[in-house]
Amino acid sequence: MRYQFVSICPIKYILDMELQSFPSQDNHQTEALEQIYEEIQREIEGLKLENDILRNYKSRLKAPGGLDCCALPAEGEKVTHQRQLPLKLMIEQKCEIAIKEQERVSQQSGEHRKAAETLADTLRTVLEETDIRISDLKKDAYEFKRDIVVGAESMRTGKTLAEKTTRYMEEKLQKRDGVIGKLRLKNSTIKTHLYKVELQMKQKEQTGDALHYIDFHQLQIENKQYQARIEDRNEQLLRLKMTTSKTVQALNRLKKTLNTLSAESGWLKLEIIARTKQLCKVSDERNTVNLDVASERNSKNLRSDKVEPSGLPSTLDYVSQKAHMYDLQATLCDWGRKTEIIDMAACNSQNVARKLACRKLA
Repeated sequence: MRYQFVSICPIKYILDMELQSFPSQDNHQTEALEQIYEEIQREIEGLKLENDILRNYKSRLKAPGGLDCCALPAEGEKVTHQRQLPLKLMIEQKCEIAIKEQERVSQQSGEHRKAAETLADTLRTVLEETDIRISDLKKDAYEFKRDIVVGAESMRTGKTLAEKTTRYMEEKLQKRDGVIGKLRLKNSTIKTHLYKVELQMKQKEQTGDALHYIDFHQLQIENKQYQARIEDRNEQLLRLKMTTSKTVQALNRLKKTLNTLSAESGWLKLEIIARTKQLCKVSDERNTVNLDVASERNSKNLRSDKVEPSGLPSTLDYVSQKAHMYDLQATLCDWGRKTEIIDMAACNSQNVARKLACRKLA
């Protein structure tokens, strides 16, 4: 006798054997048997689901006396030699088990939902902190490039000045210390508030006044409101930081402009003093030259008056007078150039004084 391994469902195998044993049956009976087979399959699936639920319920059941009357033998357990009748659960027992399983699934889904919300809040907080850190790093990089890479570079050597770099780092460290102090104070405040809340919770637990669902829902609403306020305050703080940074940048630019104007004003004052002294000296020299020219003209007129109109000078006198005339002409040209230089210097000094007066008025 040969045995054949059957890999299909036993019920379907039995139905197939019955169909083969009655080959004269028509198609209607075949369809009816197939419908019966499908119904049996659905019942089997339902029974499997009930068995799984009952097995899970049994595994969680902690009865001190052992198994319940409605408990089934678990997989892998050995069956006793005595033959026992199969137990059937009542409708009430099935409903009770189903309700408990539903409560368990609801509790698990609630726990998963809470864990997901907590994780989402944590990730959202980390993302916001990361965005703030990225903006702070970009701002620090821009300020470092502006104040150190470009602003602290020496115009003469092309190298970065160590004093400005040291001062910049000291200011940054002072700001960082201030921020750390504020965060420590905030942390201590939050710890104190948390300690007070924990004490209140312990007191409520001791007095038996536990939080109900409505209280918890109210706390969630208040928490969302406080979070919205905190976000608004953080946005306001960020705007204030941006405004403060712009104000500090404008103040630094004005300080640089003021230092440049102060240095230029000092240089112009020294230049005015030097030009004033030079102008006084040139004026004195001009007066002296004018006096010399007037005296020379007077002496020339006197000499021309003393010469007799009828008599002619001798050849030697003519030559000497001609040479003296050339000398006087050369001297006159020199003094003319000197007076022109003096006039130009006086005009430049007047222009500089006029510009300083206009700047002071502006």
